[in-house]
Amino acid sequence: MRLIILFLFLSFSLNLEAQVPAQAYFERGRSHMAEENWYSAVESFLECLRINPAHAEATAALAECYYELAEFDEALNWVRRARQLARGNMSVANLEVFTLIALGQLDAATVLVTEILTREPYNREALFAAGELDIARNRPSEAMIRYREAVRRYPDDRRLLISLALVTLSLGDGDTALTYINTALTQHAGDYRVYYYAAYIYSMNNRVTDAIRYAERALYFRPGHLASQSLMATLRYRNGQYEEAARLCDIAIANNRQDMSAWYLKGLSFIRLGRNQEAITILTTAISINEHDEFIRAILEETLISSTNLEDPRRARYALWHFNRARSFRQRNQVEQALFEYRRGLRLNPFAPDRREYAELLRVQGYPARYLEELLFLQDQGEADRSLNDAVEAYSSLLSNALFRQWQVNPVDLAERHWKVAVFSMAGQSSFYHADAGSVAAGVIRELFVHDRNIMPMNLEHRQASFSQAFRLARESGADYFLMISVTENERDISIKAEAFVGRTGSPAGTFHSFRTGTDRLREASRGIVTQLSSVMPIRGRLLIRRQGQALINKGRADGIQQGAVFDIVKRGRPQVANEGIRLVYNNDELVGTFTITSVDEEIAIGTLVRNGFFDRIEPGDEIILQTAREARPAVETAANPELRALLRTLR
Repeated sequence: MRLIILFLFLSFSLNLEAQVPAQAYFERGRSHMAEENWYSAVESFLECLRINPAHAEATAALAECYYELAEFDEALNWVRRARQLARGNMSVANLEVFTLIALGQLDAATVLVTEILTREPYNREALFAAGELDIARNRPSEAMIRYREAVRRYPDDRRLLISLALVTLSLGDGDTALTYINTALTQHAGDYRVYYYAAYIYSMNNRVTDAIRYAERALYFRPGHLASQSLMATLRYRNGQYEEAARLCDIAIANNRQDMSAWYLKGLSFIRLGRNQEAITILTTAISINEHDEFIRAILEETLISSTNLEDPRRARYALWHFNRARSFRQRNQVEQALFEYRRGLRLNPFAPDRREYAELLRVQGYPARYLEELLFLQDQGEADRSLNDAVEAYSSLLSNALFRQWQVNPVDLAERHWKVAVFSMAGQSSFYHADAGSVAAGVIRELFVHDRNIMPMNLEHRQASFSQAFRLARESGADYFLMISVTENERDISIKAEAFVGRTGSPAGTFHSFRTGTDRLREASRGIVTQLSSVMPIRGRLLIRRQGQALINKGRADGIQQGAVFDIVKRGRPQVANEGIRLVYNNDELVGTFTITSVDEEIAIGTLVRNGFFDRIEPGDEIILQTAREARPAVETAANPELRALLRTLR
């Protein structure tokens, strides 16, 4: 009996000894979480669970840490273990909902949040989760209604007020957003998180001085808060304090050399200071850390193009990076991506021998005349060899019966773009991660327009202080349309919005959205904008030569012209851009006939003429227009605002 009692006593003592350090590790982990030191918190909770694998609170806390570190798969793994240990704990169930939303498993999240709200209709965490789910499904108006209802029930809840302010701001109602965040500031005067979001919301309302003041308050209450420090650097940049912005970036880089946003902002600050060579050095260092950072590469290469000679070896080095990527895309039959990389590389180094590979890609795409044109350019540069000369001779012979030879014209000389489009962004249009993100995206979009055969991008400064300044510049430069580009993004996604306006009147012409995720998202989202705009622009051309009932026009297969298409023929100089929308207007008296395509070549086409009225008024030089069913309509944005999602996810 004594032995049994002794055994039980020793067992109890051992269990007690195991429980005490496990709880100590748990408490230590909670302290690290309060300091937002997620790595140390993970270490403490893992040690706690090594001692006591059934510690439900530590399991849930570990899931929350992985969620904050954006390791959502691992967070889901641990939160489901926590739910097995504490099935009735609604906080853990809500964490699973947030994790499912972050993973994009929206249907599963909907089922779970509905179950929680059925059991507890006014569960605050579930209301947050339901609102975030609405945002993820791109239903911000419904989320706003849900948050408003929750605020009526919990009027002093910090997170609800901030969430409502952020959603309202995303819907374009900046004044109301300021009202909500000011209420949060009044009720939570000592909370650094409220000041941080206040700084963000004021900055998005272009009240940068107020935003700086709130960012300073956030850092006063929480020195070293990384998000506030990053926001402060961006605010200093937007306020024209470029040296101070660069100094803050140095601090961020010293803390984390992998902070690409800090490298980007530092390089951008030096560019604004006019110290381009120093900026190139900074950005070169940054690109060596992460060669796939699109924003850094974009501003680095634009600075090289604008401030160095063609012979600068750095241009050839960065061009080679694009050529290597182009070859990789070709091997995977990703032609559009390969064309972009070749063109970008040739912009950096126009005399690179890799132009021959670009020419070959054009040939494979079915453009022999453009292929020959590239080969002739290489001949002129002294890059010819025997095989190239043979190819020139062969394709010159092959194209001897082409339409342009039959009509004795040079399609290169006849190429013409009939739409002038300016691309702008508001100075300081910043995303959550990149200052002047709109300007960088505008540069990429303008470069893509260079290769659109119907649109001529105008060489005007991207960054404009205001809409009125952009309108004035576009109108005085003779632009048909101008675009205002804005960007929202998070660490993985980007959304670009392009608002089109008529250059003559400044009236709205259309709105286009493009969302992309993963690698090359800046390029692909920019291409989405270009494709959408190009698809709604009426095709314009010119009637070049007339031979009785036949005529030649300067548009062909490369412009999307197809046999059987019917164009209006309008007196030269008479079509006018409509006051609103994207279309051309002309009256019936100016419509002199129609032109039906009968044969299409690469650069030109021929067709038959039908006059309008009794008299034949069709003359060479008249415009041909195809605008049937091409009136601009706003594109529907199918993806949620990535910046709003990131801000709500970090609101804890």
